[in-house]
Amino acid sequence: MHKTIHTQTLEIAYLEAGPRDGPPVILLHGWPSDPHDYDGVVPPLADAGCRVLTPWLRGYGPTRFLDPATPRSGQQAALGADLRDFMDALGVDQATLGGYDWGGRAACVVAALWPERVRGLVSITGYNIQNIPASGEPDTAVNELRYWYQWYFQTERGRAGLRANRRDIAFLLWRLWSPNWKFDNATLAQTAASFDNPDFVEVTIHSYRHRFANAPGDPAYEDLEARLAAQPAIGVPTIVLQGADDGVTPPEGSEHVAHHFTAHYEHRLIPVAGHFLARETPDHVTQAVRDLLA
Repeated sequence: MHKTIHTQTLEIAYLEAGPRDGPPVILLHGWPSDPHDYDGVVPPLADAGCRVLTPWLRGYGPTRFLDPATPRSGQQAALGADLRDFMDALGVDQATLGGYDWGGRAACVVAALWPERVRGLVSITGYNIQNIPASGEPDTAVNELRYWYQWYFQTERGRAGLRANRRDIAFLLWRLWSPNWKFDNATLAQTAASFDNPDFVEVTIHSYRHRFANAPGDPAYEDLEARLAAQPAIGVPTIVLQGADDGVTPPEGSEHVAHHFTAHYEHRLIPVAGHFLARETPDHVTQAVRDLLA
C-alpha cells in the first residue's frame, strides 16, 4: 500500500519501509520506470535500520498535480524542487539520496542547490544536471543514435506515438538500455501501470523538449534553472555507479565527471549491468548507500 503527502504542487505517492526513526534514504526512479526499480534494494536497507522512501515522480503512478492549471513540466528544476518539497512535507531535514536518469537528476539538483539537505549521494551514471545552454551542440553519431527517442519526442508524431505505444516504447528501451537484463512480461506490466498516469505523456514530452530549449519552462522554476545553467558543483559525499553495458549512457559518459564533485567522490564501474542498474544488480546500490551511511 502506498502513502501520499501533499506539497504545494503535488500529491506525491510513495512507498515507505523500515523504522520511522532510522536514517532516511530516498531512492528515485528514472524514465520510463517507477519505484519498483528498488524492490531489491529497499528490504536490506530497511532491515539495516534505514527509513527508506521511494516516491513516484510527477507524471507517474498515483502521484497527481493538485491544480489543473499547473504546467505539466518535466524540467530538471521541477524534479529537484519536488524532491526538496517531498522532504519538507515529511519533515526530513537530511537524507541519503540515490537515483538514476530523471530520479538521479532530481537527486543531483538537490545535492547541488541545497547540500545541507543531503547526507550522501548515490548517483547512477554521474553528474545528471543538464547543460541546457549547450544543448544545441551535436554529440557523436553513436550517441545521437542512442537518443533517437529524444528526437522523436520533439515532434507531434512522437507525442501521439508515446500516447498510443507507451508500453511498447518502454519494452524496447528496457531491452536496448539493459541488454543483459532478462526481465519478464510481468515485471514490465507491474511498472507499465505507472505510465497510465493522466499526465505521463505531457510531463514526458515537456521534459525532452525543455532540455533542448524547444519548450519554455514553468516560470515558477526560472530562478532555479538559472542556477542550474551554471553547472553547480556538488559538495556532498558521492558514489557514482555506472553500468558497463548501459545502452544509453555508456561508461565514457561518467569517466570524466569528477570535477563536478568537491567532497568525497568514488566512481564504481559495474560489469555486465546496464541502465537499470538497481534492478539488475541491487546489491551494488545497497552497498553504496551503506558505505555513505558508515
